[in-house]
Amino acid sequence: MGSNSRICEIDPGSGFCHGVVRAVTKAEEFLSGGGCLYSLGAMVHNTSEIDRLAGKGLVTINLERMAALGEGDTVLIRAHGEPPSTYALANERKINLIDCTCPVVLKLQRDIAAAWRTVSAIGGSVVIFGKRGHAEVNGLVGQTRGEAIVIENTGEIGSLDFSHHIELFSQTTRDPGEYVALKEALLQHTSDVTIHDTICRQVSSRHRSLAAFAAGHDVILFVSGRDSSNGKVLFELCRKHNPNTHWVEDPASLRPEWLTGARTIGITGATSTPRWQLEAVAAMIR
Repeated sequence: MGSNSRICEIDPGSGFCHGVVRAVTKAEEFLSGGGCLYSLGAMVHNTSEIDRLAGKGLVTINLERMAALGEGDTVLIRAHGEPPSTYALANERKINLIDCTCPVVLKLQRDIAAAWRTVSAIGGSVVIFGKRGHAEVNGLVGQTRGEAIVIENTGEIGSLDFSHHIELFSQTTRDPGEYVALKEALLQHTSDVTIHDTICRQVSSRHRSLAAFAAGHDVILFVSGRDSSNGKVLFELCRKHNPNTHWVEDPASLRPEWLTGARTIGITGATSTPRWQLEAVAAMIR
């Protein structure tokens, strides 16, 4: 499949984000002791990594199954975070928690909760730029007892109530450029808004470096699970700067014709893509 004249480079900025690294590390530490550990929801949106952790004993469950657990059971809260109701359930069922909520997400939860307490008293609203149903967004909306308004794009701004104050936040992994466009569109409707810059710094800097990486190679192989929200955003970013960008879920999905005539091949992925998976793709090419 390969050629000795080809240069194959793994994006130095790729791999798990800090929050996911922390969660995976804590899970592996616990499992090394031989105990049973449940993860509330998939640790990462990456089937290969989930399978690897399952091989070590990690059991992925949903909220319904968590409600059937009891005293002595241990549940890991992943980096995405959870709403207050999940902690209440754990307390009621006397479940031990390993809370791996990303510190960036945790701060955002607290800021949203504080903003909601203020604006709800004056008829205002908390608006979150994010993906409906995403685990992180569910946790953020939970800080407002379900009252926060989630919008996914600028086209939904018209549904907002501009007669009262608005507090605007963003899911930490959203596209920085899209958030800027949304903020500008919102300011055309009202000046009575407080805008919070809550996209993770690691994510925003990653967008800048990834654009340059994608443009600097003949072909980009983007490695990610199909369910990764962040993966979809970063894949489109790569494709914008390099039309010869291809989605790869695992080494077996590589297609030789993608590399025809390519002298430089760049390998990158989502924040949910482990480094070992990028290296596996590179090994297949080499």
